[in-house]
Amino acid sequence: MEFTRRIIMAAAILTIAAGLYLSSRPQTPDYGLTKLMKGEPPTDGEGAKLNPKDARVLAEMNNTFGRLAEAVLPAVVSVTTRKDLPGTVTLSPFGFFGRDPQSVQGQGSGAIISKDGLVITNYHVIEDVSELVVTTNDNQRYSAKVLGYDEERDIALLRIESDRKDFPALSFANSDEVKVGHIVFAVGNPFGLSGTVTQGIISARDRHLSDSRMDYLQTDAVINPGNSGGPLVDISGRIVGVNVAIYQGDQRLKIWQGIGLSVPSNEVKVVADAIKKAYDQREQERLSGVSMLGKGYLGLAVVTEPVEVDPAWGSSEIGAIISHVDPKSPAAIAGLKPGDVVTKFQGMSFRMPEDLIHIIRTQPPGSTVKLQVIRNNRMREVVARITERPDAPPQVTPEANAAPK
Repeated sequence: MEFTRRIIMAAAILTIAAGLYLSSRPQTPDYGLTKLMKGEPPTDGEGAKLNPKDARVLAEMNNTFGRLAEAVLPAVVSVTTRKDLPGTVTLSPFGFFGRDPQSVQGQGSGAIISKDGLVITNYHVIEDVSELVVTTNDNQRYSAKVLGYDEERDIALLRIESDRKDFPALSFANSDEVKVGHIVFAVGNPFGLSGTVTQGIISARDRHLSDSRMDYLQTDAVINPGNSGGPLVDISGRIVGVNVAIYQGDQRLKIWQGIGLSVPSNEVKVVADAIKKAYDQREQERLSGVSMLGKGYLGLAVVTEPVEVDPAWGSSEIGAIISHVDPKSPAAIAGLKPGDVVTKFQGMSFRMPEDLIHIIRTQPPGSTVKLQVIRNNRMREVVARITERPDAPPQVTPEANAAPK
């Protein structure tokens, strides 16, 4: 009997609650307690209403964003690289240890900034690569050469090796006029997915990756690995920045976390203009017959594979093994011998053995230099005197190159 009373009481309470709920809502045809008990929401029978003016604004935004993507994408390229890592020899107090050569593939993005095929990208995308291929949005593949780079700003300038003079190109906006909240689009090839466009806003200005003086634009547009070097464009399709990094608050996550960083376009333009000017000047010197090679000479050859120097030596991480010393050369007179491992030149480290040769060639004849050398498990300092290379060509002026009259 008690159980029956409880059932009746619960039913009464439920009925009263349903009545109060229905009375508090606008009256809706064909909606009653049965549908309420089934969990069906009430409807007005006419569907959701949207102001036609609002619909036109959204349609205009859709069309504008679509046209912008169509205009920008043809000038955005995929940069595919191959880096051949040479076999290395590690020197430790216990002897030499070797590692086989290997090849590493890489990928990034870039933007064409001139009709003759100049491409801007990140320096870290093309750093020390052995092969460089640019693929345009219409899937045409071109070889490319590096004209120059600025390592601190992480910007490099490439030239597509083609006779075309009609490449679609993007222009630069004035990044000083970019404000927080402005709409931007990141265009590139994240994870190798070409022609990807993501939309966001400028989240902040003057962000820093380190204690350097470089400032970055911050955006919430999605940037992932492969976007590096691609453009960040405004609603006019102009470059406001070059995407360089994603903020990694959690080092375990390698994907977008809502914060992307871009080099401001004004910085990018300064670097690109300087590289182009320096390259054109070098080309003019080359065509005029002025030698670009330095005349410095020590008379030594090195093994092309770098040596990884054990930290126990307290020196540079990379060294170069001397493979040959010319008799009676400055190197021989200074006491350098085959098998010596050079770790520093004038207190400077170097990344590859060929860098050491380049540094030697740039030294003025007659100067005295110091080399840090490991020989027979002992660190020593060798002083040598730079002379002029025996095969150094004479400096030639354009007038000397002129044909006799």
